[in-house]
Parts: sequence; C-alpha cells; structure tokens
Amino acid sequence: MKPIFSALVLTQIAFATQLLMQSPVSLAQDSNKSSLSARGAATTATITQQLDQIGATYYKANQPGATVIVVKDGKTLLRKAYGIANIDRKEPLQADYVMRLGSITKQFTSVAILQLVEEGKVALNDPVTKFFPDYPASGKSITVEHLLTHTSGIPSYTGKPDFIATAGKDISVQEMVDSFKNDALEFEPGTAYKYNNSGYFLLGAIIEKVSGEPYAKFVEKRLFAPLGMKDTAYEGYERSKQARAAGYSQLTGEFQPSMKISMTQPYAAGALTSTVDDLAKWDAAVSAGKLLKADHWKRAFTSYKLKNGQDTNYGYGWGIGQFESQPMISHGGGIPGFSTFALSLPKDKVYVAVLTNADGGLAQPEMVAMRLAAAVIGKPIPEFKAVTLDQKTLDQYAGVYRIDENNRRIVVREGDKLVMTRTNGPRTVMQPYSQNGFFKDNNSLLRVEFNRNAKGEVIEAVVHQQGTSISHPKLNEALPEAPKAFAMTPEQFDVFAGDYELNPNFVLNVRREGNKFITQATGQGAVNIVAVSADTFSAPDVGAQLKFEKTADGKITQLVLTQGGQSMPAKKVK
Repeated sequence: MKPIFSALVLTQIAFATQLLMQSPVSLAQDSNKSSLSARGAATTATITQQLDQIGATYYKANQPGATVIVVKDGKTLLRKAYGIANIDRKEPLQADYVMRLGSITKQFTSVAILQLVEEGKVALNDPVTKFFPDYPASGKSITVEHLLTHTSGIPSYTGKPDFIATAGKDISVQEMVDSFKNDALEFEPGTAYKYNNSGYFLLGAIIEKVSGEPYAKFVEKRLFAPLGMKDTAYEGYERSKQARAAGYSQLTGEFQPSMKISMTQPYAAGALTSTVDDLAKWDAAVSAGKLLKADHWKRAFTSYKLKNGQDTNYGYGWGIGQFESQPMISHGGGIPGFSTFALSLPKDKVYVAVLTNADGGLAQPEMVAMRLAAAVIGKPIPEFKAVTLDQKTLDQYAGVYRIDENNRRIVVREGDKLVMTRTNGPRTVMQPYSQNGFFKDNNSLLRVEFNRNAKGEVIEAVVHQQGTSISHPKLNEALPEAPKAFAMTPEQFDVFAGDYELNPNFVLNVRREGNKFITQATGQGAVNIVAVSADTFSAPDVGAQLKFEKTADGKITQLVLTQGGQSMPAKKVK
C-alpha cells in the first residue's frame, strides 16, 4: 500500500511502512525435512538459478535496484545485487553495499530494551513517567510494553502535517519528545493497535537515560560488535568505509535523488543502515537464541493481545503472522530513498532480506521477499493472468464487506474490473484471474477471493496479503452513493491552478494537463482529481479530497486537503 499523499498524512518516509507484518510464536521449532531435497533432483545450483530469475524479473539494470540474500539451513542460496547504486556515476549496485533500513531498525531497539530488562534496569510494566518525570499525566498509564507493541495511543510524530517540512532539520532527543508528549492520546493504552514511530523514539530515549550512553553507541557495543556486524550502524556513526548506495524517489516518471532527512529524526525508530550480509548474521544470532534469554525471545515473537483479548499480530519490534501455513516473523521499512523488507520462517530455517535504493517506483520489497521465500520452500507463488468475466458475475461481488465495527470494504464494478475501497482509504483496482479470484497486479501479493454459500449467494470476501488471509463477511448494507461528477470545463478549472503551501518547502501543485485535472505533492507522483462540486475535487486513488476557498470577489486563497481523517489548509502561493 503506497498512498501517494502518504507524505502528508501517513508519511512517505514513515520508516515503518504499514508493511510490517507477520512472525512466529517461537524460534525453538525444529525444521521439517529440507524442502529442497524433497524436490527430488533439484540441486542447490538449480534453486539459486530460480531465485535469481525471480530477482531479475523485478529490477532493471539501468534503474535503482536491490540487494538480496536468501538463506536456508544456514546456507546462502542467493546473494546478489540488481540495478544501479548511483545513477549519475552509472555505478552498478553490489551485494555488499550499505542501505538505510528504515523500520527494520525497530527490532534492534527492542532487543536493546530487553537486554536492559534482563539487567533489571527496565521493566516492561514501567510507566513512561519513570524515565520522563515531566511527561504529562497520560504517561502514567503508558508502559514500556505499550511502546514496544504500538499500543500506547501516542500520536506518531511522522504523521504530523509539519513533519515533511522539517525533516531535514537536526533535532535533539528531548526536542522531539517535547514535540509530541502533550498531544492527546488517540486511545486508551492497551486497547488498540496503531503503528507508531513516537513509541520507538521514546524507547531510544529510555535506552540513553538508563545506560548513560548514546543510542548509537549502545547498539554498536551491545549488538553489532559482538555479532561481527561491521557494516551496520546508526547513520553518521559508521565504523567501516563500506560503499553505500544512493537513495532515489520516482518523480514524474524519473528517478531523482530522494529528499534529505536528518537522521536525528528517525532515530531509534528507523536510523540504522546495514547490508544483507550483516542482516543474515543478525538472523542467525536471533535464531540461535543469542543476546537474550529464551523467555524474552518467546515474548518478542508472541503477538501482543489487547485488553479485549484481540491479537495485534505484532510482538516486540517484529510482525507476527503466517506464511504458507507456517509461522513467519518479518518487518519492513520505508525512508527517503530506500524501501526494505526482511522475513524469517523458523520452521524451515529460511531467511530473506531485500533492500532497495528507491522509496517508490520499484517492486515492493516484501512482495519480492515473499516470492523468494515461497520458491525456497517449494510453494512458488504464481504470476496471475487476467481473464474476462461478464458483468453479471462481477455485479454479484459488488457490495459492503465488514472489516470491524467502524470500517468497511466497499466493492463496486467499473467496466470489466472491480474497485475495492476501505473506509476513508484509497481505491484499489482489482482484475479477475478466475471465476471468483481477483488480483491487483503482479507487483503486489494482494488478491481477493469471493466465496458463496450453498444457494450460490456471495457471503464473504477473503483478502490475501503478505502471507495472511482475512475473511470479511458481506453485509446487507446499501452501497454508499458515489460522488457525482460535476461538469467543469478546462477554463473553469484553470482558476484553481497554482501552488498551495502546506508547510515551508512542501506544496501541492494543482494543474491541468489537457483535459486532465492533476495535483502533485512535493517529492511525490501526480494524482488525478475529479470535480465533485464547483469548488471541491476528489482524489479517489489516494482517498483524499481538495476543497478550495475564495474571497467574495472570487479570488482563490487556499485549499483544504482532507485525508485519513485529517484536514490540512494550504495557502495559495502561486
């Protein structure tokens, strides 16, 4: 999922993608027979060739690319780079090049905290106020465990409207904590799960307060050095001179250097850099139960339960889930110039890491990693091919499907495809691959299957994504009325054209390209907008709305962007 306005609300550099999925309950499970040997005559060389073909499918030689490692039973089956490390220098990417990890950083932060727990210096039920006496009263109900599991209710600082505009500025740990500590909680701690960078920023600050050392030095001394991870560091505190890849963003169809960000901002939530080789060392140590006692590893890989007993599918710095009917632990990351994903299948002793040097415009690293993992365990994921279904069949799948008490999946037919929209979310166009199965495209693992009862009535939509399957029952609710298109001529639209400043150095450009109405945020791709009234436009592909305001004499003064439940004004500057 990559909402194009993510930099405004969900944040393009959310060193956290919502791509942080799945994981197992325990690392102490024995491997079944090697799936490689079970494939008969298949040799390691053959498997490596198959894996290489998967990687080569998604990354072009003249574009930013990826470093990839695939390990099975402690043996490296694939270690390779695809694409360009530096476009200006036409420098090919090498497998040992350093990349930003983004939110994969969180698992290192969680292990550091658990080491302090084992030393008796921190307790999982310690309140935030124990470490920050001046934290507001809400901190008394927020525990260290809430921070580890994204259940604190603290708003994520990366989701604030001014985050992008100030992302390049150096900031102290205390200044960042001060920037969000007085924000009202989004929910009572422990009652809901919402991915949150503020929690992991606070965990980094706790590490510093308790240990008396900077976060960068602590993780180097306690984690990287003992495991021989010589090329892993907090960015700016590297110990080796290993070459690193330049990071890119895709703008108007071309890859350009990504926006700058001060690494004081992602901090313990996303500021680490590494190589696929070092990540394989890390996974080997984790799988062997090093660094922590067995009971703390078990807790780290157990899905945290909310007060109502609901699973969050997240442990301590890792996602917890299933992949092809076996436990998986995994996490992804997104940060300017880079997108990453790493997964482990403890049952089959498989580890896959994919690090890319672009934050968009390439195949999603979690999709590539899962295709590689599926191939290794002998369950390759097929490349779906679109088929044609008649309109009558497609119309039977249209309807409202339940996600939870407050959210729905809306499915409608548009031509020969279905469009699925989550409550207040972006549109996803789905094309059929079977009589009841639909997929987004072969750059995504998202697919949906509609099931019927004995009477032939559609009763549920099963959403398959990132190794998990979730059933959404069909409800007897009317489809919401689609916004009616408003007839607007190109000349009428032209009065809205211009730049609208959400924050300094961060603007929405509104323009017309022929008869198409377009908006584009700084550092992001162009988005089509559709007039729904004389002054309001919908951006259905990203779940957003733009409403323009004007003076009594008709002069446009600003627009208000509404997305993800937030409304943000942007004054016209051009």
